[in-house]
Amino acid sequence: MSCVYRSPAWEKMAPRAPRGLAPALLWGLSLFLGLPGPVWVQLSPPLKSSSPTEPHPCHTCRGLVDSFNKGLERTIRDNFGGGNTAWEEEKLSKYKDSETRLVEVLEGVCSKSDFECHRLLELSEELVESWWFHKQQEAPDLFQWLCSDSLKLCCPSGTFGPSCLPCPGGAERPCGGYGQCEGEGTRGGSGHCDCQAGYGGEACGQCGLGYFEAQRNASHLVCSACFGPCARCSGPEESNCLQCKKGWALHHLKCVDIDECGTERASCGAHQFCVNTEGSYECRDVDECEMAVCPGENEQCENTEGSYRCVCAEGYKQIEGICVKEQIPESAGFFSEMTEDELVVLQQMFFGVIICALATLAAKGDLVFTAIFIGAVAAMTGYWLSERSDRVLEGFIKGR
Repeated sequence: MSCVYRSPAWEKMAPRAPRGLAPALLWGLSLFLGLPGPVWVQLSPPLKSSSPTEPHPCHTCRGLVDSFNKGLERTIRDNFGGGNTAWEEEKLSKYKDSETRLVEVLEGVCSKSDFECHRLLELSEELVESWWFHKQQEAPDLFQWLCSDSLKLCCPSGTFGPSCLPCPGGAERPCGGYGQCEGEGTRGGSGHCDCQAGYGGEACGQCGLGYFEAQRNASHLVCSACFGPCARCSGPEESNCLQCKKGWALHHLKCVDIDECGTERASCGAHQFCVNTEGSYECRDVDECEMAVCPGENEQCENTEGSYRCVCAEGYKQIEGICVKEQIPESAGFFSEMTEDELVVLQQMFFGVIICALATLAAKGDLVFTAIFIGAVAAMTGYWLSERSDRVLEGFIKGR
């Protein structure tokens, strides 16, 4: 058997201790002295109109109610879960209208990251409890009772603003059904109609620029597009134009492009030229490089806005006002700075190391290495006794 504890009225009316050490100390001191709590320790103030980046409080309230109703649907077949449902409902109350069910629904109303929902629930929790226990029968629509009548965050559909005024076109068909009334259903907004493409006017009851009335009756208006450059027209054909868009002129019920470049309407800079386009014109920069303007050898022209400049062609660099070919230095080898005689001495030193290694192997009695060693020694001896070796050694010793 499960027991349900219901808070007495005095407990709900008692002030709650705030969280945090400093606020808690000030709260306790105010109770001890019999003074009202500091202003900044009180519960959160009523919700105000949200900033453009936050949802309007009415939308938050609607989301809270929608989530609450889903919780009711989720728990419609639940019970107290104590094992003896009949006894529990007889002694406690029906689970359908019990505080147990209310608590279970409220626990899942707001997601963990939805700060605005949690804040609104904190402010309206007692109102929700009052509706649950006392107002359900007379006010079955929780959204209307909580968000519109009690918290005054929302307005009926088709109305807007603090006084819930009708949107342009009337609350039944705001903006004629062809636009969105700014702030509709909330206590904010200007009530301005944001009309769909092709519609205009205060209540979107007219055809917009570039459209004409294809059909109209007491309740509906169909606007169709005019021929390309027509701003106002009586039909879809080119000959139905009544007024032209900017950059066009009406001639025999047709819109003809105005050549701004041939009139004083075009305004281009000193180093620009005018190019006519449909309904407008463009100012383009004069490319001086199309003419031979760089007389220097190995120079090329670069066009700039309103002017040009002469630079050296690729692979050339400017030295004393003349473009000369860049010399790419060859990559230096490891022995590039050594003379031929020094290289010969280095080779002989290398051969000497090889002979020493062969001598070591030959000393172990290996006949193959012994034969190679004797041949190498003979070759080296013949070389060093030659006239070239004398010249090389003499030059190396003298530091040539």
